[in-house]
Amino acid sequence: MKVVDHLQILAITIDLDDTLWPVMPALERADRDINDYLRQHYPEVAKTWPIPALRELRARVAAERIDLAHDFTAQRYITMQRAFDACGISEAPLDAMWEVFAAARNAVELYPDALPALERLCAAWPVASLTNGNADLERIGLHLHFAHRICARDVGVLKPDARIFFAAAQKLGVAPEHILHVGDDPVLDVVGAREAGMRTAWINRAGHPWPAALGAAPDLDLRDLAGLVQWLESRT
Repeated sequence: MKVVDHLQILAITIDLDDTLWPVMPALERADRDINDYLRQHYPEVAKTWPIPALRELRARVAAERIDLAHDFTAQRYITMQRAFDACGISEAPLDAMWEVFAAARNAVELYPDALPALERLCAAWPVASLTNGNADLERIGLHLHFAHRICARDVGVLKPDARIFFAAAQKLGVAPEHILHVGDDPVLDVVGAREAGMRTAWINRAGHPWPAALGAAPDLDLRDLAGLVQWLESRT
């Protein structure tokens, strides 16, 4: 904490999935809704590709299409097209299925501390979302809390690649050393932001010890976003 204590924080970047909300419940619901859609409209595809099989196919697509590692949406489109191709159906309703997926994927339940923290953060600092995922902040209803939205799909690289953090700094118009990145993942968020020259806040809801193999600990190790706001506001 000594490093960040002596630097002025002029902007904040914040991860989305598992920082503002738990993502797995939404993803699991999305898989179920896709399955329900297929059972209703394409029962042969649903029978051939139950949820576990589709997940395995999606993992194979991700492993094969390294060039699309930054674009989870494109990977899902390819997965569904392959599933339909395997059933001899060339005209897959990809956009309709994406809408089913997106509706469920963005029906997230925020952590109780997330919205109050965002309201206080965006009132005092420019805040940018910084994510590898395909959450839609407008669908979720949080877009007005962010000055900028940076995602891997648009930048072309995933966290922890420093370039996505540099893209955020450029959007914010703030040098990396004056940006505090907030996120839950030790590698993607803390190591990535640290290597890009940013200050780091690890939202460590489970209270895990910092993995020593990852090098220097984060500047801040916090159990929730309320603690982040309290720390930031204590310095102003």
